[in-house]
Amino acid sequence: MVGITVNGRKVEAPDNWTFLSAVESIGLRVPTLCHHPCVADSGTCGICLVEEEVTGRLITACNTPVEEGKSIFLDTERVLEARALLLQLIFSSHPVHCEVCESNNSCKLRKLAIEAGITGREFPYRQDYRPVVDANPFYLRDLSKCISCGLCVRACQQVQGVGTYEFQQHGSAARPATVIDSDLDSSVCEFCGLCVSICPVGALIEKPSLHQGIEEKTVVTTCPYCGVGCSIGLHIRENRIIGAGAGVPDSVNNYSLCVKGRFGLDFVDHPDRLKKPLVRRGGELVEATWDEAMTEVAERLKAVRDESGPDSIAFLSSAKATNEENYILQKLARVLIGTNNVDHCARL
Repeated sequence: MVGITVNGRKVEAPDNWTFLSAVESIGLRVPTLCHHPCVADSGTCGICLVEEEVTGRLITACNTPVEEGKSIFLDTERVLEARALLLQLIFSSHPVHCEVCESNNSCKLRKLAIEAGITGREFPYRQDYRPVVDANPFYLRDLSKCISCGLCVRACQQVQGVGTYEFQQHGSAARPATVIDSDLDSSVCEFCGLCVSICPVGALIEKPSLHQGIEEKTVVTTCPYCGVGCSIGLHIRENRIIGAGAGVPDSVNNYSLCVKGRFGLDFVDHPDRLKKPLVRRGGELVEATWDEAMTEVAERLKAVRDESGPDSIAFLSSAKATNEENYILQKLARVLIGTNNVDHCARL
């Protein structure tokens, strides 16, 4: 542990922390654009500047490690002026079409501009317009809005271990692209959507949640697809799922999800989804209550067991169910039916 001072307040922090981590640990905030807890910090955007008390230097809090005895200030006049200048420089090559930008109220750049009291037009506007790429069912790429924060590149390389993106060109012309700038469909991209979920602006936009509005609440649950048990946060509006995200504290998946967990939940509200069990009667499938359906299943299983013995019945469990549900299924097979004919779809 090392001792530092933040705005005159003594703070104890582990020696492997950054100043940003230490500041957040005491409930204070330093604005950032290129920082995300799931990737290593690079200090690319410079928005997280703080001022050292002794030297007067402005340092980036996100990637500067704490040092014994250091004292910093978060919101001095020099810090606020430098932060506003950096935002103005970013906006000089960023389209200010916020009223039609798909990211809109979730854009971190826009929020920071409002906090800093800038319009985004303080410097001459130089925009390199690039076409919107709509080449897959999951997300749009509008690199005209890219601020070269590098979050998508670092997330793909450090978290997913795929390395779909790398930076091409340099300076203000730098942009994330696939190897030899090929289409995403022909790249190694797995469409996990992590890059989209942490993009701070409108450069990467999820398509399934487009024009669905802002969620009214987030409900934490377990992904229904496989047995890993990833935690997901369902974004709910008007009692409908309009999107899904990760980042649930202490979850097995942290900020990661696969393409199905992030983009494959439209079946929940699909108009063709069965909402009541069907029972075959007189050769036709008719709707029934759950009690009627379960009674029908129990009676037929009992009849087969009594006529042909318990080993004439087999149970196949699902990888989409939880461990607890699969445990109950094998208990049903072994205790109630009396058979050890139990298998699992992930093993077949």
